[in-house]
Amino acid sequence: MVSFKKPNLDSFQERIRIATLFVTVCFLLLVTRLIWLQLISHGKYSLLAESNRIALVPAPANRGLIIDRNGIVIGRNYSALTLDINAEEVKGNVDQLINELSEIIDISPRDRRNFKRSLEDSRNMGTIPLRSMLNEAETARFMANRYRFPGVEIRARNFREYPYNELASHLVGYIGRVSQRDKERMQTEIENSKADDLDALQTSFLPGIQYVGKIGLEQSYESVLRGVPGYDQVEITAGGKPVRTLSSSPSFPGKNIVLSVDVKLQYLVEELYGNFRGAFVAIEPETGDVLAFVSKPNFNPNDFVEGIDSVTWKELNDSPQKPLYNRPLKGIYPPGSTYKPFMALAALENKKRTPSQTISDPGYFDFGNHTFRDDKKGGHGIVDMQKSIVESCDTYYYTLARDMGVNMMHDFMKPFGFGQITGIDLQGESKGVLPSTDWKKATFKKPEQQKWYEGETISLGIGQGYNSFTILQLAHAMANLANNGIVMKPHLVKAIEDPFTRNRVLTTPKESYRIDLNPENIEIIKKAMVEVNVSGTSATAFRGAGYVAGGKTGTAQVFSLNSKDYKHGATAEFLRDHALYIAFAPADKPTIVIAMVVENAGFGAQYAAPIARKALDYYVEGKWPKEVPEWKRAP
Repeated sequence: MVSFKKPNLDSFQERIRIATLFVTVCFLLLVTRLIWLQLISHGKYSLLAESNRIALVPAPANRGLIIDRNGIVIGRNYSALTLDINAEEVKGNVDQLINELSEIIDISPRDRRNFKRSLEDSRNMGTIPLRSMLNEAETARFMANRYRFPGVEIRARNFREYPYNELASHLVGYIGRVSQRDKERMQTEIENSKADDLDALQTSFLPGIQYVGKIGLEQSYESVLRGVPGYDQVEITAGGKPVRTLSSSPSFPGKNIVLSVDVKLQYLVEELYGNFRGAFVAIEPETGDVLAFVSKPNFNPNDFVEGIDSVTWKELNDSPQKPLYNRPLKGIYPPGSTYKPFMALAALENKKRTPSQTISDPGYFDFGNHTFRDDKKGGHGIVDMQKSIVESCDTYYYTLARDMGVNMMHDFMKPFGFGQITGIDLQGESKGVLPSTDWKKATFKKPEQQKWYEGETISLGIGQGYNSFTILQLAHAMANLANNGIVMKPHLVKAIEDPFTRNRVLTTPKESYRIDLNPENIEIIKKAMVEVNVSGTSATAFRGAGYVAGGKTGTAQVFSLNSKDYKHGATAEFLRDHALYIAFAPADKPTIVIAMVVENAGFGAQYAAPIARKALDYYVEGKWPKEVPEWKRAP
């Protein structure tokens, strides 16, 4: 007989309670998640859903123009036809598609590389140009075969152009395609703007920004020139096909920048330099307007807009002439004898010399076991302050440097801008070196190197030794002297112009500060510099000038070599002396100052002063030298 065990009712009820608790907990979790999604995170996921349903098609803004002080456009836009591929619509092998397109339109290896780089950066989203500037025949051939290439179309696009090619390339700069680093930087800007809806993205729509300034004013004024990209809100299917346009937001062009630069003066100086290397800066002392900013040799910025080819890049980058190097901004040079007028003014202000006080110059100065030689064998005889500037007597300034000391020189020169960042509206400015005992302690590591030796002071008086400044700093210092100690920050952009109303907002700053100088001392130095062009080292270059100008020549040693052994022609080119010159004109009320260097050319009076004379002839009197082709506006 089979017996049955009585079921345990308590155990069964326990299991029921556990199951009920489990179901209840699961239900509560589902309800909690529903509340989280529908109430708390509704805005976030609603925006994501809208993003999946709506695509933003960018409409890039026209970039602002770059215009010189006289209305000459040196950076502009033009429209041309491009062959574009919609990365979202193209299926299959992109390389095969490009090969098929190349049968009817010429597509270079450079076009392929640029396209693939843009395709990677875009993450297969949007329309990407494959070939730019199609001609009529190419356009006609594609239109006849268009049915074969879904997702490929011809569109009109705006392109950046620098109509004068190499002219002023270092100050204008160039634009280029947005890099990953550019995108990351701009993405940070977008996030900081806290844009939380589609309309807010209008001011910072990243896909609409395809080109950015890379160097020069294109970089410094990127936010002004770029404008505001627009976009179309397009409803799309799950497969990414457009259904309809929901709304449009127009783009707004960037603002124009009006330069202080006189591009005709810029062109003239670049032509006068010829094949020489060097830097030239001209400033209007009363305003700080930079009238010319020349770096030679230069380059063609148009080569960079759509991506420079490897051959051209190698030629530019490997050239010993360094055409990509912005010499006025970054190059540092010993000022040579152009430093002497400032040394003389320092002597007057610090009461280390009077104008009539003299020395006897035998042609050298002995200090310790070293002989510092003058450039004139036998010396200059009896020399007072004016003669020391007019004839550029080294011995006078050797003794003056000894009497002043390095720290007194440093403290006087610093307010003039030597060894200081000027704050010009370009990025990457070099600071240079204005030596002092503190500077040496901070620069060198070994104790024996940190000590300042009195013998190091002597050559500072003639602008050699540790003295190293940019030509921009030298021009700025000359402007401060010509402007009687009133310091104006140098700048290249004079105004920002609205592209619709043509209203301009001046960027010219107020005076930065004033250097406390005795007006009588300033006039003594200016008078001596005028005499330099009358009977001194640059008299030949300025003979017959129809205006009165002050100046000072300089020859700066590049390679440490005893002057009696130096022979210009027998020395390797890149070891030859630099030719320098500073000037102001007209002498009674200067409207222009100049600082310049001709690298490895030799004597400043022979190679630099004649260029300055022709530049001043044009700017002061409107005279154009016969040897330079006449200026022609770009078509």
